Amino acid sequence: MTTHRLHTLHQRSFDENKFVYPVLSRRSRGLSVGVNLNPDKICNFDCIYCQVNRREESETRFVETDRYFREVDEMLSLAASGDIWRTPKFAETPAHLRRVNDIAFSGDGEPTTYRNFDELVGRTAEIKRQHGMDDVKMVLITNASMFHRDVVKKGLEVLDANNGEIWAKLDAGTEAYYQLIERTKIPYQRILDNLTAAAQVRPLVIQTLFMKVNGVGPSDEELAAYCGRLRDVTAAGGTLKLIQIYTVARRPAEDFVGPISDAEVDRIVKMVQDETGLAAEAYYGTTDY
Repeated sequence: MTTHRLHTLHQRSFDENKFVYPVLSRRSRGLSVGVNLNPDKICNFDCIYCQVNRREESETRFVETDRYFREVDEMLSLAASGDIWRTPKFAETPAHLRRVNDIAFSGDGEPTTYRNFDELVGRTAEIKRQHGMDDVKMVLITNASMFHRDVVKKGLEVLDANNGEIWAKLDAGTEAYYQLIERTKIPYQRILDNLTAAAQVRPLVIQTLFMKVNGVGPSDEELAAYCGRLRDVTAAGGTLKLIQIYTVARRPAEDFVGPISDAEVDRIVKMVQDETGLAAEAYYGTTDY
């Protein structure tokens, strides 16, 4: 099995687990222990490129916290011991990817909508410490829509104290493109304000997925506006330590969405670097679903 195929295997299951799942992540360049806080598939965004099929109901409707903590404990034990590389799913993992990079809060919806987000993140951090995994990052993959809520602010502070990193979504430079891609009632300005406020407290990683919609990629005008939004954050005193430019790598729920070319990803990365002075990295897609 090639590395190219490995990063397409993102099934959110491992043995009989319901909430915690290990995946090989192309962005973390190693094993990411994924946490699904939205097993009900409910999300406050309905992104056209999301691979979650929200037309089908999930069998699991809520996070069973006792089971969740048990799964975290068992998974980190498996990872810390190295036994995970002897399981059938990961036995062929290349040597350079045999490392545990992070615990990633993501899942089938927006993780910060979980009502006790701060408590769950804090207990997960305790379990990580118990396994001697202080160097393993805690990554929050988020659309930044809930950053203004007190419970989420407290959760972000827990992340800050436990080798945490925030990977925040920003897929558009204009309101119109934002609504085309995200399909949400949440105002675009709220996302921009939340990103700016969070970046004023700690450095953020920005994740941006550009794609073809009905065969057409983002316009140069949209890309210029996007660079402008990044500059707005830094001009307000926010720190953006990395911009991740990527495209579709797994089959989305909507069949009118497809990946842009490697060359186009590279062009956008260079545009971001030139227009903002920020560090940017490319992550390529595939039509090999």
